[in-house]
Amino acid sequence: PDMYPGNCWAFKGSQGYLVVRLSMKIYPTAFTVEHVPKALSPGGNITSAPRNFAVYGLDDEYQEEGKLLGQYVYNQDGEPLQMFPVMEKSENAFQIVELRILSNWGHAVYTCLYRFRVHGEPA
Repeated sequence: PDMYPGNCWAFKGSQGYLVVRLSMKIYPTAFTVEHVPKALSPGGNITSAPRNFAVYGLDDEYQEEGKLLGQYVYNQDGEPLQMFPVMEKSENAFQIVELRILSNWGHAVYTCLYRFRVHGEPA
């Protein structure tokens, strides 16, 4: 609900995934990832921020390997809110989207995700 340091979804390690069911089927056009800025971080760094990640469109929540929509890098020195366009166009509309965090910026214990948004056109 807010962007205060520590008010994130934290998971153990540097790899994890999140599956989101959208309110309707859409043709995804972009994704945004948001993390607390370095200036607001108590240690002055954001090593717990996601670094490399991929986004997949799923036909249902039981599908193990969805349609890759793109692989991206969150820039720890960039703006806190970063937008990433869909790289792999698909003719399919999706209601379920998987965010796969592949690495973080060096935190050994956990990774923090503050906000993840999916943008697109209604099917």
